[in-house]
Amino acid sequence: MKRRTFVTQTALVSLGFLALSRCTIKSSKTSSASTILPLKTDPEGYLDLPEGFNYKIISKHGDPMTDGLRVPGRPDGMGAFKGSGQKVILIRNHENNPSPGSDGPFGDENQWIDKVDKNKIYDAGKMTKPGLGGTTTLVYDEATGIVEKQFLSLVGTYRNCAGGVTPWNSWLTCEEDVSNADGEFVEKDHGYVFDIPANAEGLVEAKPILEMGRFNHEAVAVDPDTGYIYQTEDRHDSLLYRFIPNDRNNLHAGGKLQVLAVVDQKTLDTRNWEEKTVALNKEMPIQWLDIDNVTSKEDDLRYRGMKLGAACFARGEGMWYSDNEIYFACTNGGPQRFGQVFKINLKENTLELFAESEDKTVLHMCDNLTITPWGAVMACEDNGETNRLHIIDQDGNIQLFGINKSSGSELAGAVFSPSGKTLFVNLQENGETVAITGPWEKLHS
Repeated sequence: MKRRTFVTQTALVSLGFLALSRCTIKSSKTSSASTILPLKTDPEGYLDLPEGFNYKIISKHGDPMTDGLRVPGRPDGMGAFKGSGQKVILIRNHENNPSPGSDGPFGDENQWIDKVDKNKIYDAGKMTKPGLGGTTTLVYDEATGIVEKQFLSLVGTYRNCAGGVTPWNSWLTCEEDVSNADGEFVEKDHGYVFDIPANAEGLVEAKPILEMGRFNHEAVAVDPDTGYIYQTEDRHDSLLYRFIPNDRNNLHAGGKLQVLAVVDQKTLDTRNWEEKTVALNKEMPIQWLDIDNVTSKEDDLRYRGMKLGAACFARGEGMWYSDNEIYFACTNGGPQRFGQVFKINLKENTLELFAESEDKTVLHMCDNLTITPWGAVMACEDNGETNRLHIIDQDGNIQLFGINKSSGSELAGAVFSPSGKTLFVNLQENGETVAITGPWEKLHS
């Protein structure tokens, strides 16, 4: 396949020009090069976007919801589904710890917890320190730009970070936490994945999918052909997992958990921290190794997996499926720890280092990923400094699409509406969800 490189570009920002360096990348498809658009400085100092693009804050932490609760804080990963007419159903994660109550849906002192059925709270924390992670569901009218309703759809979980959409019209939400039940305020073990139907009208039963494994989950991606579910783990020494369900229509019916290994390279360290062990654009054959005791209380799956020969990754985070390929981000991979993007080719059964940043002006700690309607990768940054949205097209050109100017918060949960007309994204620490519209055709014409 043909090797590509990131182009050098500049983007206009309020403090001048932010230079973007070069970074090698490889594409599996061909297309015309994207049009490079400068960003327009937002007079509100909130979100810089290209000319012609507009944003609207559609939901804020603390807003009253239609179920009598309030919008939780720290929105993270997000999925979008087609509703009736021009309506979009958004399911949004909230990366909250059990306390304080100020970030949760029940009020500053959890005073509204009695408004929900206790049996539907995964971990109620003796009704004193409930899990404040979970998901909210929004119904958004794309024609009017109005949120018609929003409500709590999962509660009682810890630190719901990312997840992924499924072919069966649901959102798999993942706990980035491995707390053990302690007999006090932690009533249940954590570290699981939960399935939230897009058509849910309210709070769903919080039932963990046990055999998908118990670890510091981040994101998932589902192969629609096989029903296999791929999973990332947010650890500095993480693994890449695959779950083969016994019944793809019932994930609670059990299945097999496996870990990714590179053929003939036992326990390959893909992080490239101390030495360059993985080259860009090199397709490496992979195999999948069965792992047992998947609900261990010891948080030891990655250690046992590496003993089997599994490859090691640097903070596996965002993940998305596209055309028999799965892309996933490793937030602090690479020699400078500025981030990597890997690609799994499901047909060829190979792993490839698709992009690696050695200059934070190019890419600085990519986190959530999605795929644009025209097949490019969109990456959110989470670096504690200046966080941006980037688009990597099929020729390997990188575009700076947006800059959070309002805070140092990460950008998270980027996802397009089914129509492709609206991009939704969260500003996590702001506690805000934004809808972005504009001339998308200019980005891939």
